[in-house]
Amino acid sequence: MGIEWLRPAAFLGSILYAVIGVVIFWLCFIIVDKITPYDLWAEIVEKQNQALGLVVAAMCLGISLIVAAAIH
Repeated sequence: MGIEWLRPAAFLGSILYAVIGVVIFWLCFIIVDKITPYDLWAEIVEKQNQALGLVVAAMCLGISLIVAAAIH
C-alpha cells in the first residue's frame, strides 16, 4: 500500500463519505428519539438511566454498522 490514498480524489471522496455517514447517523438517531415515548437525553443524563444508556449505545453501534456497510 503506497500513498495512493493521498490523491485529492480519494481523499475528498473519503471526507465526503464520512460526512454523509455522520449526517445519516444523526438523522436516524433523531428519528429514533422522536418515536420513543420519552426524552432520551433527559432519561440518560438527568435521571442517570444506565439501562437506557446501554440500549441507546447498542442502537448507535447498529446504525453505524448499517451506514458503514451501505457506504462501503
